[in-house]
Amino acid sequence: MAKLLVCYYSGSGNTKKMAELVAEGAEKTGAQVDLKDVGKVSGDDLLKYDGIILGSPTYYGHPAAQIKKLIDESVEHHGELQDKVGGAFSSAGGLGGGAETTVRAMLDMLLIHGMVVVGDSDGAHYGPVSVGPPDTKAQKECRKYGKRVAELTKKLHG
Repeated sequence: MAKLLVCYYSGSGNTKKMAELVAEGAEKTGAQVDLKDVGKVSGDDLLKYDGIILGSPTYYGHPAAQIKKLIDESVEHHGELQDKVGGAFSSAGGLGGGAETTVRAMLDMLLIHGMVVVGDSDGAHYGPVSVGPPDTKAQKECRKYGKRVAELTKKLHG
């Protein structure tokens, strides 16, 4: 059975809500999904999963320091995350607030680990984003994204 981690940091609760929706979509595939605040995840923990989805609020166009700290800790496992499946999502305070650059930054981190990242040709191309609390469209994108990441993870690691 494919095992996924949805790991997030949330200051206002918006990113946490998105994480819950992403996990909900992934669980519908039958994958085992762990939903965890980044403060409860170590670099070593990442080795336990076939797929990893990171979520962060947008701070000046970049992920929160807590997410960056986790990735910095994971450097000791460089090469060991190769071919795992990855994804990312973000919430922002306003339009043009940098949510896509935040998602791209997290995807870059996963790509440097050699992970396979999931994009979407129709919808949230890089990963779901939300301005403020996730509206109906963002909720749908989060569930869809979780499902797609889980399905690819099952194909590659099932």
